[in-house]
Amino acid sequence: MTHYTREDLLAAHDDLIDAQAQDCLYTDGGEPREPPVVVKIGGARAVNPEGAVGDIAHLVANGRKVVVVHGGSTAVDETLEELGEEPTYVETPSGVSGRFTDERTMEVFTMVMPGKLNTELTATLREAGVDALGLSGVDGGLLTGKRKSAVRVVEDGKKKIKRGDHSGKITDVNTELLETLLDDGYTPVATVPMLADDGVPVNADADRAAAAVAGALGAELVVLTDVEGVYADIDDPESLISSATTPADLDALKDAAEGFMTKKVMAATEALEGGAAKVIVADANVRDPITTALQGGGTHVEPGVLVDAEEVEQ
Repeated sequence: MTHYTREDLLAAHDDLIDAQAQDCLYTDGGEPREPPVVVKIGGARAVNPEGAVGDIAHLVANGRKVVVVHGGSTAVDETLEELGEEPTYVETPSGVSGRFTDERTMEVFTMVMPGKLNTELTATLREAGVDALGLSGVDGGLLTGKRKSAVRVVEDGKKKIKRGDHSGKITDVNTELLETLLDDGYTPVATVPMLADDGVPVNADADRAAAAVAGALGAELVVLTDVEGVYADIDDPESLISSATTPADLDALKDAAEGFMTKKVMAATEALEGGAAKVIVADANVRDPITTALQGGGTHVEPGVLVDAEEVEQ
Protein backbone atom coordinates (compact mmCIF):
# COMPACT_ATOMS: atom_id res chain seq x y z
CA MET A 1 0.00 0.00 0.00
CA THR A 2 1.35 3.40 -1.00
CA HIS A 3 1.77 5.97 1.77
CA TYR A 4 1.57 9.69 0.92
CA THR A 5 3.08 12.53 2.90
CA ARG A 6 1.21 15.76 3.55
CA GLU A 7 3.45 17.45 0.97
CA ASP A 8 2.50 14.81 -1.63
CA LEU A 9 -1.21 15.41 -1.02
CA LEU A 10 -0.87 19.19 -1.22
CA ALA A 11 1.12 18.89 -4.44
CA ALA A 12 -1.57 16.62 -5.89
CA HIS A 13 -4.22 19.16 -4.91
CA ASP A 14 -2.25 21.95 -6.60
CA ASP A 15 -1.87 19.87 -9.75
CA LEU A 16 -5.63 19.24 -9.79
CA ILE A 17 -6.45 22.93 -9.47
CA ASP A 18 -3.88 23.74 -12.17
CA ALA A 19 -5.42 21.16 -14.49
CA GLN A 20 -8.93 22.47 -13.87
CA ALA A 21 -7.82 26.03 -14.54
CA GLN A 22 -6.00 24.91 -17.70
CA ASP A 23 -9.10 23.09 -18.99
CA CYS A 24 -11.30 26.15 -18.70
CA LEU A 25 -8.72 28.55 -20.17
CA TYR A 26 -8.10 26.98 -23.58
CA THR A 27 -9.99 25.33 -26.38
CA ASP A 28 -8.82 22.02 -27.87
CA GLY A 29 -6.83 24.08 -30.35
CA GLY A 30 -4.95 25.82 -27.56
CA GLU A 31 -6.70 29.18 -27.96
CA PRO A 32 -7.77 31.20 -24.91
CA ARG A 33 -11.52 31.13 -24.39
CA GLU A 34 -12.16 32.60 -20.97
CA PRO A 35 -12.49 36.34 -20.26
CA PRO A 36 -10.39 38.02 -17.58
CA VAL A 37 -11.44 37.62 -13.97
CA VAL A 38 -11.95 40.63 -11.73
CA VAL A 39 -11.75 39.59 -8.08
CA LYS A 40 -13.24 41.92 -5.48
CA ILE A 41 -11.80 41.19 -2.04
CA GLY A 42 -13.96 42.68 0.69
CA GLY A 43 -12.52 44.87 3.39
CA ALA A 44 -14.59 43.61 6.32
CA ARG A 45 -12.79 42.01 9.26
CA ALA A 46 -14.57 38.69 8.60
CA VAL A 47 -13.07 38.36 5.11
CA ASN A 48 -9.78 36.45 5.08
CA PRO A 49 -7.85 37.14 1.83
CA GLU A 50 -5.43 34.22 2.30
CA GLY A 51 -7.39 31.73 0.20
CA ALA A 52 -7.95 34.26 -2.56
CA VAL A 53 -4.23 35.03 -2.78
CA GLY A 54 -3.34 31.38 -3.37
CA ASP A 55 -6.15 30.99 -5.87
CA ILE A 56 -5.09 34.09 -7.80
CA ALA A 57 -1.56 32.67 -7.97
CA HIS A 58 -2.93 29.42 -9.48
CA LEU A 59 -5.05 31.22 -12.06
CA VAL A 60 -2.27 33.56 -13.12
CA ALA A 61 0.26 30.71 -13.33
CA ASN A 62 -2.10 29.00 -15.77
CA GLY A 63 -2.47 32.01 -18.02
CA ARG A 64 -5.70 33.55 -16.71
CA LYS A 65 -5.69 37.34 -16.66
CA VAL A 66 -6.77 38.63 -13.24
CA VAL A 67 -7.46 42.09 -11.87
CA VAL A 68 -7.85 42.46 -8.12
CA VAL A 69 -9.97 45.22 -6.57
CA HIS A 70 -10.05 45.51 -2.78
CA GLY A 71 -11.96 47.37 -0.11
CA GLY A 72 -10.95 48.31 3.41
CA SER A 73 -13.92 49.64 5.36
CA THR A 74 -12.93 48.03 8.65
CA ALA A 75 -9.37 49.35 8.54
CA VAL A 76 -10.58 52.87 7.73
CA ASP A 77 -13.06 52.80 10.63
CA GLU A 78 -10.43 51.49 13.05
CA THR A 79 -7.97 54.20 12.03
CA LEU A 80 -10.60 56.91 12.42
CA GLU A 81 -11.44 55.64 15.90
CA GLU A 82 -7.75 55.55 16.87
CA LEU A 83 -7.59 59.22 15.86
CA GLY A 84 -10.62 60.04 17.97
CA GLU A 85 -13.02 60.34 15.03
CA GLU A 86 -16.37 58.60 14.66
CA PRO A 87 -17.11 56.93 11.28
CA THR A 88 -20.35 58.19 9.72
CA TYR A 89 -22.70 55.92 7.80
CA VAL A 90 -25.89 57.00 6.09
CA GLU A 91 -28.85 55.27 4.46
CA THR A 92 -30.23 56.34 1.09
CA PRO A 93 -33.98 56.49 0.36
CA SER A 94 -33.61 53.21 -1.55
CA GLY A 95 -32.30 51.51 1.61
CA VAL A 96 -28.61 51.31 0.68
CA SER A 97 -26.18 52.00 3.54
CA GLY A 98 -22.82 53.61 2.86
CA ARG A 99 -20.05 55.72 4.29
CA PHE A 100 -20.39 59.49 4.38
CA THR A 101 -17.00 60.98 3.56
CA ASP A 102 -16.05 64.33 5.02
CA GLU A 103 -12.67 66.03 4.70
CA ARG A 104 -11.08 64.24 7.69
CA THR A 105 -12.41 60.85 6.61
CA MET A 106 -11.03 61.44 3.13
CA GLU A 107 -7.57 62.08 4.57
CA VAL A 108 -7.68 58.81 6.51
CA PHE A 109 -9.19 56.97 3.57
CA THR A 110 -6.33 58.02 1.28
CA MET A 111 -3.77 57.04 3.90
CA VAL A 112 -5.24 53.59 4.58
CA MET A 113 -6.59 52.31 1.24
CA PRO A 114 -3.94 53.04 -1.42
CA GLY A 115 -1.26 53.43 1.23
CA LYS A 116 -1.32 50.64 3.81
CA LEU A 117 -3.82 48.09 2.48
CA ASN A 118 -2.93 48.20 -1.20
CA THR A 119 0.78 47.97 -0.42
CA GLU A 120 0.25 45.00 1.91
CA LEU A 121 -1.97 43.07 -0.50
CA THR A 122 0.35 43.73 -3.44
CA ALA A 123 3.34 42.52 -1.42
CA THR A 124 1.43 39.40 -0.30
CA LEU A 125 0.54 38.53 -3.89
CA ARG A 126 4.12 39.06 -5.03
CA GLU A 127 5.32 36.75 -2.27
CA ALA A 128 2.89 34.15 -3.66
CA GLY A 129 4.55 34.40 -7.08
CA VAL A 130 2.14 36.88 -8.70
CA ASP A 131 3.66 39.82 -10.58
CA ALA A 132 1.26 42.19 -8.82
CA LEU A 133 1.23 45.93 -9.40
CA GLY A 134 -0.64 48.23 -7.01
CA LEU A 135 -2.79 51.08 -8.28
CA SER A 136 -5.30 53.53 -6.92
CA GLY A 137 -8.08 54.90 -9.07
CA VAL A 138 -6.07 58.10 -9.35
CA ASP A 139 -3.02 56.41 -10.94
CA GLY A 140 -3.09 56.81 -14.70
CA GLY A 141 -6.66 58.09 -14.39
CA LEU A 142 -7.73 54.49 -13.79
CA LEU A 143 -11.13 55.38 -12.26
CA THR A 144 -12.71 58.71 -13.10
CA GLY A 145 -16.11 60.35 -12.87
CA LYS A 146 -18.19 63.16 -11.42
CA ARG A 147 -17.77 64.50 -7.93
CA LYS A 148 -20.94 64.55 -5.83
CA SER A 149 -21.91 67.78 -4.08
CA ALA A 150 -24.50 66.11 -1.84
CA VAL A 151 -26.24 62.82 -1.13
CA ARG A 152 -29.88 62.03 -0.40
CA VAL A 153 -30.24 60.28 2.95
CA VAL A 154 -32.89 59.14 5.38
CA GLU A 155 -32.52 60.36 8.97
CA ASP A 156 -35.13 59.73 11.67
CA GLY A 157 -37.51 58.52 8.98
CA LYS A 158 -37.23 61.74 6.96
CA LYS A 159 -35.56 62.28 3.57
CA LYS A 160 -32.81 64.89 3.71
CA ILE A 161 -29.98 66.31 1.61
CA LYS A 162 -26.57 65.90 3.25
CA ARG A 163 -23.93 68.21 1.79
CA GLY A 164 -20.43 66.90 1.12
CA ASP A 165 -18.12 66.86 -1.88
CA HIS A 166 -15.59 64.15 -1.00
CA SER A 167 -17.22 61.30 -2.90
CA GLY A 168 -18.04 60.60 -6.52
CA LYS A 169 -19.54 58.20 -9.04
CA ILE A 170 -17.23 56.25 -11.36
CA THR A 171 -18.21 56.71 -15.01
CA ASP A 172 -14.99 55.82 -16.84
CA VAL A 173 -12.24 53.19 -16.52
CA ASN A 174 -8.85 53.45 -18.21
CA THR A 175 -9.25 50.10 -19.93
CA GLU A 176 -6.17 50.64 -22.08
CA LEU A 177 -3.99 50.91 -18.98
CA LEU A 178 -5.37 47.67 -17.51
CA GLU A 179 -5.09 45.78 -20.80
CA THR A 180 -1.50 46.97 -21.27
CA LEU A 181 -0.57 45.74 -17.80
CA LEU A 182 -2.37 42.41 -18.29
CA ASP A 183 -0.77 41.85 -21.69
CA ASP A 184 2.65 42.51 -20.14
CA GLY A 185 2.04 39.83 -17.51
CA TYR A 186 1.16 42.04 -14.55
CA THR A 187 -1.76 41.51 -12.18
CA PRO A 188 -3.21 44.94 -11.31
CA VAL A 189 -4.27 45.38 -7.68
CA ALA A 190 -6.60 48.37 -7.63
CA THR A 191 -8.44 50.34 -5.01
CA VAL A 192 -10.22 53.65 -4.61
CA PRO A 193 -10.06 56.68 -4.36
CA MET A 194 -11.16 57.69 -7.82
CA LEU A 195 -10.23 60.90 -9.65
CA ALA A 196 -13.06 63.41 -9.93
CA ASP A 197 -13.67 65.41 -13.09
CA ASP A 198 -12.06 68.47 -11.48
CA GLY A 199 -8.83 66.56 -10.81
CA VAL A 200 -9.40 65.95 -7.09
CA PRO A 201 -9.23 62.46 -5.51
CA VAL A 202 -12.55 61.48 -3.92
CA ASN A 203 -14.03 58.39 -2.30
CA ALA A 204 -16.04 55.77 -4.18
CA ASP A 205 -17.54 52.43 -3.27
CA ALA A 206 -15.13 49.51 -3.82
CA ASP A 207 -17.86 47.07 -4.94
CA ARG A 208 -19.00 49.53 -7.60
CA ALA A 209 -15.38 50.18 -8.58
CA ALA A 210 -14.94 46.44 -9.19
CA ALA A 211 -18.18 46.46 -11.19
CA ALA A 212 -16.92 49.30 -13.37
CA VAL A 213 -13.63 47.49 -14.03
CA ALA A 214 -15.36 44.19 -14.82
CA GLY A 215 -17.77 45.90 -17.19
CA ALA A 216 -14.99 47.75 -19.01
CA LEU A 217 -12.97 44.53 -19.49
CA GLY A 218 -15.94 42.27 -20.30
CA ALA A 219 -14.70 40.16 -17.40
CA GLU A 220 -16.20 37.67 -14.99
CA LEU A 221 -16.58 39.42 -11.65
CA VAL A 222 -16.13 37.39 -8.47
CA VAL A 223 -17.22 39.36 -5.40
CA LEU A 224 -15.75 37.67 -2.35
CA THR A 225 -17.49 38.30 0.96
CA ASP A 226 -18.02 36.57 4.31
CA VAL A 227 -21.09 34.51 3.34
CA GLU A 228 -21.74 31.89 0.66
CA GLY A 229 -23.79 34.23 -1.53
CA VAL A 230 -27.23 35.84 -1.50
CA TYR A 231 -29.73 34.04 0.75
CA ALA A 232 -33.49 34.09 0.15
CA ASP A 233 -33.75 34.13 3.96
CA ILE A 234 -30.85 35.99 5.54
CA ASP A 235 -31.12 33.78 8.65
CA ASP A 236 -31.06 30.50 6.70
CA PRO A 237 -27.76 29.50 5.04
CA GLU A 238 -29.64 26.68 3.31
CA SER A 239 -31.62 29.25 1.31
CA LEU A 240 -28.74 30.21 -1.00
CA ILE A 241 -29.91 31.61 -4.34
CA SER A 242 -27.52 29.77 -6.64
CA SER A 243 -28.33 31.61 -9.86
CA ALA A 244 -30.25 34.49 -11.39
CA THR A 245 -30.81 34.34 -15.15
CA THR A 246 -33.97 36.38 -15.82
CA PRO A 247 -35.29 39.85 -14.90
CA ALA A 248 -37.71 38.17 -12.48
CA ASP A 249 -34.75 36.41 -10.83
CA LEU A 250 -32.98 39.76 -10.44
CA ASP A 251 -36.08 41.24 -8.78
CA ALA A 252 -36.10 38.32 -6.36
CA LEU A 253 -32.39 38.84 -5.69
CA LYS A 254 -32.95 42.53 -4.92
CA ASP A 255 -35.84 41.68 -2.60
CA ALA A 256 -33.73 39.11 -0.75
CA ALA A 257 -30.64 41.30 -0.35
CA GLU A 258 -30.32 43.12 2.96
CA GLY A 259 -27.67 45.31 4.52
CA PHE A 260 -24.25 45.13 2.86
CA MET A 261 -25.57 42.62 0.32
CA THR A 262 -27.86 45.28 -1.20
CA LYS A 263 -24.84 47.14 -2.51
CA LYS A 264 -23.30 43.96 -3.92
CA VAL A 265 -26.46 43.18 -5.89
CA MET A 266 -26.46 46.77 -7.13
CA ALA A 267 -22.82 46.39 -8.17
CA ALA A 268 -23.64 43.12 -9.95
CA THR A 269 -26.33 44.87 -11.98
CA GLU A 270 -23.99 47.74 -12.87
CA ALA A 271 -21.24 45.32 -13.91
CA LEU A 272 -23.56 43.46 -16.29
CA GLU A 273 -24.95 46.71 -17.68
CA GLY A 274 -21.36 47.77 -18.36
CA GLY A 275 -20.54 44.58 -20.28
CA ALA A 276 -19.34 42.05 -17.68
CA ALA A 277 -19.67 38.41 -18.74
CA LYS A 278 -21.04 37.24 -15.37
CA VAL A 279 -21.06 38.19 -11.70
CA ILE A 280 -20.59 35.73 -8.84
CA VAL A 281 -21.07 36.60 -5.16
CA ALA A 282 -19.20 33.98 -3.14
CA ASP A 283 -17.53 33.07 0.14
CA ALA A 284 -13.96 34.30 0.58
CA ASN A 285 -13.32 32.00 3.52
CA VAL A 286 -13.33 28.63 1.77
CA ARG A 287 -10.38 26.86 0.19
CA ASP A 288 -9.81 27.99 -3.42
CA PRO A 289 -12.65 30.55 -3.21
CA ILE A 290 -12.28 31.92 -6.75
CA THR A 291 -11.96 28.54 -8.45
CA THR A 292 -14.90 27.27 -6.40
CA ALA A 293 -16.98 30.27 -7.48
CA LEU A 294 -16.06 29.93 -11.15
CA GLN A 295 -17.01 26.25 -11.03
CA GLY A 296 -20.50 26.89 -9.68
CA GLY A 297 -20.23 28.04 -6.07
CA GLY A 298 -21.96 31.12 -4.71
CA THR A 299 -24.69 33.14 -6.39
CA HIS A 300 -24.26 33.45 -10.17
CA VAL A 301 -25.86 36.48 -11.83
CA GLU A 302 -26.03 36.15 -15.62
CA PRO A 303 -26.50 38.87 -18.30
CA GLY A 304 -30.01 37.52 -18.94
CA VAL A 305 -31.24 39.32 -15.80
CA LEU A 306 -31.13 42.61 -17.67
CA VAL A 307 -34.28 43.77 -19.39
CA ASP A 308 -33.70 44.23 -23.12
CA ALA A 309 -34.84 47.74 -24.07
CA GLU A 310 -36.04 46.53 -27.50
CA GLU A 311 -38.15 43.82 -25.85
CA VAL A 312 -39.74 46.43 -23.57
CA GLU A 313 -40.63 48.63 -26.55
CA GLN A 314 -42.30 45.72 -28.33
